[in-house]
Amino acid sequence: MLRWITAGESHGRALVAVVEGMVAGVEVTSTEIADQLARRRLGYGRGARMQFERDAVTVLAGVRHGVTLGGPIAIEIGNTEWPKWETVMATDPVDPAGAADLENSARNAPLTRPRPGHADYAGMLKYGFDDARPVLERASARETAARVAAGTVARSFLRQALGVEVLSHVIAIGPSRPYDGPPPGPGDLTAIDASPVRAFDKDAEQAMIAEIEAAKKDGDTLGGVVEVVALGLPVGLGSFTSGDNRLDSQLAAAVMGIQAIKGVEIGDGFATARRRGSQAHDEMYPGPDGVIRSTNRAGGLEGGMTNGQVLRVRAAMKPISTVPRALATVDMATGDEAVAIHQRSDVCAVPAAGVVVETMVALVLARAALDKFGGDSLAETRRNIEAYQRAVAEHETPAARAKASG
Repeated sequence: MLRWITAGESHGRALVAVVEGMVAGVEVTSTEIADQLARRRLGYGRGARMQFERDAVTVLAGVRHGVTLGGPIAIEIGNTEWPKWETVMATDPVDPAGAADLENSARNAPLTRPRPGHADYAGMLKYGFDDARPVLERASARETAARVAAGTVARSFLRQALGVEVLSHVIAIGPSRPYDGPPPGPGDLTAIDASPVRAFDKDAEQAMIAEIEAAKKDGDTLGGVVEVVALGLPVGLGSFTSGDNRLDSQLAAAVMGIQAIKGVEIGDGFATARRRGSQAHDEMYPGPDGVIRSTNRAGGLEGGMTNGQVLRVRAAMKPISTVPRALATVDMATGDEAVAIHQRSDVCAVPAAGVVVETMVALVLARAALDKFGGDSLAETRRNIEAYQRAVAEHETPAARAKASG
């Protein structure tokens, strides 16, 4: 089974991603990983930290000469601001000679005023911390950089094994009118990434930018909605046999596990609930190469399995909880009314969130593909895929098979 895990703190020495269960023979380089990390920094409304952070990627294990070896893959993303935080975030006890400097450091000041909407409050109480620093360091969305690194390996596998492409675009930011046109294709990704808000539609783009400017002027933050599409998926990834085997449940769990994501829908999602059944489903018709459909309201999933249509996953991101005009809170050290702590942050990170949602979708799809087709090498997995696709094609057209045998 494909598994992944990340380690590291926002201002620590480095973030680390480990991917286990990837087959041998997949081509992936540190440059490709760095390119995906650069996409994660895109977006109108990003804060100053995006200018400071320059992701230094080192593939530590599991890859040789740009090709996976079949063992665990370890990827490190260094923190170029580490010298500023080396004492505050030191893993070993601080030398007595530097203790005075640490005590007087503004970066080491206790953070006792939890931010509403952040992990600060519950994390301090759950783990017994007197300071929010240990909570926010790991809870920070900076951790998603490690996920993007892991997801780059999954993307490469999906492309090389199945010809699958995964991309995203921003549907809406704040109260801007949501884009409701057709989803983009692989050829649209360059234009989407060139958009300041990663929008597929120019009219929607201008409305989103206006919302960000207004929020920035008011000292506020914004959330929004992103859509991820995966093209080229075969029929049959996932299963109907139990809830945890359903691909939609796996996708929803993975996407909801991203910081600040508060909702997930597959296909038309909640809009489907407001329709009658005759207008909610995707009718099927015979085509020259099998079944065709006139709509894709299900978003490529039926009964927990891919159905050969384009996969569509939407995610709702809440406004960033580090609000410049600081919200009311309670000082956990004194019990008094206070205003929340304010760390350097973004006005809007929705465009970048799309890249992270892509990552989690790619990881889940890669896991589902490996569960279905197996193999120790990419070549073996491809052979298994080709055999399965031949069997599906034969099974889907029984009339043609009967005619041929008659």
